Amino acid sequence: MSTSKPSDTANSLGLTLATSAAVALLATVARAQCPADINVDGVVNGADLGFVLSSWGPCAGCSADLDGNGIVNGADLGTLLGAWGECSPTVPGWATLVEAAPDPDVVTDPALRAAIAATGLAWRVRDSATQVEMLLVPPGTFMMGCSEGSDLHGCFPWEQPVHQVTLTSAFYLARYELTQAEWQATMGSNPAYFQSASAQVPSGRVHERPVEGVSWNGVQGFLAASGLRLPTEAEWEFACRAGTSTPFYNGTTDDATLIGLAWCSSNADAQTRAVGGRTPNAFGFHDMLGNVWEWVSDRYSEYSADPQIDPTAHTGSAPPVLRGGSWYSDTRYTRSSMRLGESAVTQFRDVGFRVAKTP
Repeated sequence: MSTSKPSDTANSLGLTLATSAAVALLATVARAQCPADINVDGVVNGADLGFVLSSWGPCAGCSADLDGNGIVNGADLGTLLGAWGECSPTVPGWATLVEAAPDPDVVTDPALRAAIAATGLAWRVRDSATQVEMLLVPPGTFMMGCSEGSDLHGCFPWEQPVHQVTLTSAFYLARYELTQAEWQATMGSNPAYFQSASAQVPSGRVHERPVEGVSWNGVQGFLAASGLRLPTEAEWEFACRAGTSTPFYNGTTDDATLIGLAWCSSNADAQTRAVGGRTPNAFGFHDMLGNVWEWVSDRYSEYSADPQIDPTAHTGSAPPVLRGGSWYSDTRYTRSSMRLGESAVTQFRDVGFRVAKTP
């Protein structure tokens, strides 16, 4: 695929989620939605009971003081026991619930789990119309752009300046790149080049390869038919970085670690692979680096140094943006900050997409 520059390309984004004060605030909001869930894990159980018992007695302002009267006593114990069990979050009307609270084995950072819980929305759902699995991304603030000195490869001009972006609303994003099977179920055809089995991808998993060979214009037909949308460029980067500000979403600058995260030129054997085969990021998303480039809703424009709040997709005749690199990309193009502008009619065998939806 093309590696042209500015009007045809671009690259960057850095990410920080929540200071300790912000995380504490998010946890407070989550407890307000389900007060007995003291440790904000989506369930009221023995762990929360332990907080109450260990705080027994005068305890002004502590989280175990569920009725806020300055003492932890039988009234608080009764409230907790009355709420015992799952503290059910809201499931959007378009979705079916898969998992209410974030799995600590997947979302390993307590700050990210607290931010997700604070939204009051279910963590893992399926879009009822397409059966696409989606994970919740909470609101947050991050630094978008490539920071000099943080990347072994340096920064492209179109990745800068680094600027602060705040996303004020939660959104759902597909856990995996859209597969050939998911495209065909909605559109009745399969435009992908890699439709055959290989030594690396057996016939039983070919349908799990990402759909590719789809232009940005062509993707709009799928979105209209499914009721889904593309993420904005800022949403994509925030979800990809998952709290990191390094070139790769495992928090390192070490090129050697990329092969564990992404199917790229050094390990993909010049083909797409079934989605979900590489290590996910801290939100639980797979293949946001490598496998196929992913279209986003934005059209390319240069970054501004000014702070941004909920930046919207740019319109006009500029080329739409691709993110994340592909099986064809080397390390320089398979980074969390990488962006390329490409023609809206381009149909490359290393370009696909993942979908998003507003709760």
